[in-house]
Amino acid sequence: MKAVYLSDLLLKRYETEVIVYHHEITELFMNFEKLIDYFKLDKQEFYFQFSSHPNYPSALAFSDTLNFLGLRNDAYELDKEYWDELPEEYIAVVDNSFSLVKKKGDQFTVYSDKVKNVTKEELYQKSSEFVLLFEKIEGTKTASSFNFKPVIYAIFGLIILYSLLQFSWYESVFNILSLAGVYISLELFNQKFGQVSTVVNNICGVGTNNATQSSCSKIFSSDKTNVLGLKLSDFSLIYFLGITFLGLIFPDAQFVLRITALTSSVVILYSLYVQFFVEKSFCRVCFLIIFILLSQIAISTVYFSWGASLAIVFVSTIVFASLFFTTAFFNNLLNQKEELKKSNAKNLRFKRNYDLFKRELLDKEKVEFSDENTFFVGNKEAKLHLSVVSNPYCGFCKGAHEIVENLLHQYPNDISVQMRFNYSPEQQNEKYTQLISDFMHVYKNKPEKEFVNLVEYWFETRDESKVRQKVGITSSDENLTPVVNMSIENKNAGINFTPIILINGYQFPNKYDREDIHYFIGELIEDEEIYNQIVSVI
Repeated sequence: MKAVYLSDLLLKRYETEVIVYHHEITELFMNFEKLIDYFKLDKQEFYFQFSSHPNYPSALAFSDTLNFLGLRNDAYELDKEYWDELPEEYIAVVDNSFSLVKKKGDQFTVYSDKVKNVTKEELYQKSSEFVLLFEKIEGTKTASSFNFKPVIYAIFGLIILYSLLQFSWYESVFNILSLAGVYISLELFNQKFGQVSTVVNNICGVGTNNATQSSCSKIFSSDKTNVLGLKLSDFSLIYFLGITFLGLIFPDAQFVLRITALTSSVVILYSLYVQFFVEKSFCRVCFLIIFILLSQIAISTVYFSWGASLAIVFVSTIVFASLFFTTAFFNNLLNQKEELKKSNAKNLRFKRNYDLFKRELLDKEKVEFSDENTFFVGNKEAKLHLSVVSNPYCGFCKGAHEIVENLLHQYPNDISVQMRFNYSPEQQNEKYTQLISDFMHVYKNKPEKEFVNLVEYWFETRDESKVRQKVGITSSDENLTPVVNMSIENKNAGINFTPIILINGYQFPNKYDREDIHYFIGELIEDEEIYNQIVSVI
């Protein structure tokens, strides 16, 4: 992060929580999309971590979520007269939306619902004084899930090509309209379960016209249809999937397609009635679907034949019935998943409450160790000290070391770590002695980073010979007395099981998973009470 000398203006965390971070951002929630896409964050992980934060929805939750995903940031409430000191990239609230701002001379590019260039005067006029300065570090949790949209587009392209080559022009147009209906209906279906649809948002004008946006939402929420949990938009998906299948597989099904298209006029009238007379607002997505339906009615009425076939009618009935029950099944399944997700997020808000965690952490007696130098890494002047008590041959210890090593990587200036291996020469074999001796040799003679990497390499390979080869020596005769003394101290402190993580001498609470430390590390770093209770470095 580019250095910014704002020490007199920087808000301390406890002040920030009151003044800035508790600023409600429910209206800004939908505008996170561009930021997430720009930083290539894992979208599902972002929204889950954000919604499960104890202070959701607030700017504190937003900031902490970015930190959790590896996008380090600091919050400021800064008078505009000092904005010239800001780095070239920062996050600000522009037009009531969290936006990435990139400075290029006197011009500024704002990444919000749209990418736009503004002058300094326009930016300052449209922005609040809240800014986040960020630094993207190695290990950021980027999007990793498979993107199905290119596959869907490819399938749609093949279907369109097949229609154009196989059918007459009016049949091809009818099928293409059906595909358009399938796509829009799928977007609406996914949007019910938290998947933000860029297509639907663009049609509804999200981010450019709040009245238009609320009109679309108002129409969708006013739908009182409920057949096995299915709404009118779900029947739209069933309808378009059904006629797409019939139009492609059964060219002789023109009679069924014509009757089905004419039947859709009832839905058109119902939708217009709700929009004009009930809600008195207009939904662009609804009008687009109505246009598709009217176009299909016109094509089928003019060009499709009335030739009926009992077999086609029977197959069509089976197709629509199958689609209905399949859609109802997935709708119910996804509803249950969404409820579980919301419930889990609410439970995590309670679990991630720092005050509760701190109470559990300080509930146990503090452990004080005399040795503060052996296998000690990180910033030796840091106020927050972690200690991991482990055994290199312990299967679960690998995860504990990964946690503290990741924290060291993310917060190199804020924490220190001591690795306390349990070792007794009377009880251990020659290979263990060789391994600990290799650790000691690298720790004493090579840079700290190489020692940390060697420990990580051991847990990856579990091969003493490979470790010896990586160290680059044939034999080592190191003084292991400090390691033996550490083991005795661990035993005297009642630490008989591994792995154990201690924070400033306090054992990590058993009620929490070790991975949960990532949720609290920011508060721990800034908690003066935790610092003031330090007696000796772990």
